[in-house]
Amino acid sequence: QVQLVESGGGLVQPGGSLRLSCAASGTIFSIDVMGWYRQAPGIQRELVASITSDGSSDSADSVKGRFTISRDNAKNTVYLQMNSLKPDDTAVYYCNAVIRKSRGGFRYNYWGQGTQVTVSS
Repeated sequence: QVQLVESGGGLVQPGGSLRLSCAASGTIFSIDVMGWYRQAPGIQRELVASITSDGSSDSADSVKGRFTISRDNAKNTVYLQMNSLKPDDTAVYYCNAVIRKSRGGFRYNYWGQGTQVTVSS
């Protein structure tokens, strides 16, 4: 079984910073894509940022220039550095990973349980 565990959420003032971490564990051959989604009350879940196995990354327009996604393949971990946080960034942030359990095997989509990020003065 594969488990994704997020950490790093919390309460921060506008303009502050947080770094989210997500570590994958279990039967893993490779992680093709890792990403972060977020969902606020009454708002559809949206993709915040993603990063592929070759290091290519992308992010939503709303966070470009403020958030940076990175990954440590040796640790099966993805990070989201969030700077210049705004109240609109308040949401539950979910880690997502597309994982192969064996060479040439199926690609499975896994989700973490989410971590709360609250930006408030």
